[in-house]
Amino acid sequence: MNIMDLWKNVKTYDLTQNLSTQTPPWPTYEPLQLKFFKRLSPNGANGQLITTSNHVGTHLDGPLHFDTAGADIASLPMDKLMGPAAIVDLSDIAEDYGIYTPKDIMERVEVKKGDILIINTGYHKYGWDQPEADERRYMLRHPGPSMDFVDWVKEMEIKWIGVDCGSADHPFNTKIRDWEPGEAKMADEYLKGKYGKGLNEIYEWPKTYQAMHVQVFPKPHEIIHAENVGGEIDKVLNRRMIVGCFPWKFVGGESSISRIVAFDTE
Repeated sequence: MNIMDLWKNVKTYDLTQNLSTQTPPWPTYEPLQLKFFKRLSPNGANGQLITTSNHVGTHLDGPLHFDTAGADIASLPMDKLMGPAAIVDLSDIAEDYGIYTPKDIMERVEVKKGDILIINTGYHKYGWDQPEADERRYMLRHPGPSMDFVDWVKEMEIKWIGVDCGSADHPFNTKIRDWEPGEAKMADEYLKGKYGKGLNEIYEWPKTYQAMHVQVFPKPHEIIHAENVGGEIDKVLNRRMIVGCFPWKFVGGESSISRIVAFDTE
């Protein structure tokens, strides 16, 4: 059987959030803006102009995003962007301001060295285009990783990570801690009640600030991530599949709006 015959049996799943002028960017980033510069009449064709930051909708944070010497998006080889992946469902333990660990992931799906890792917190259901849309909950209250998760992804040599929420970091291990003091207070109270430690004990600043960016993006690790994953993610949970991320071939790009697809080869 040749490869074209085999391809007929492959099912694809789109793990990409819808993108429009209504899609909220990560806090403080420019939203996508769109206008027509010509219409069918009298030009015979529609044409549009867009202005946007790279951090709107499903997008890949490239090495250059947090590393001055990091690679741009165009420099990322396809064998980094595509490959075997573990897709894990953590929605059963997810809660506002929650923390997930490597153990939580390994209990639910097999993860192999060199994998792509897609994490479903369940918070994509609060995405802007969903019936339960809640922008503040999606961006400010989603679960995030424990600090030992940072070392674990290095040990596992994960190619890249995808998350179905606003950031691969805990939201209160980002600048959101400064921008949203009221939410930070609620996060602090939650963490003290759940873990017996406050926000700055669990995520000590500046030591751990945006650890999933600062500590893993630079070489030799170059473990980057995609944020705002969504689409058909609920159809592929706790499985091993082939996953590809398809950003622009963006010379000088620190990050890029992307399409993410899972391929069911079974």
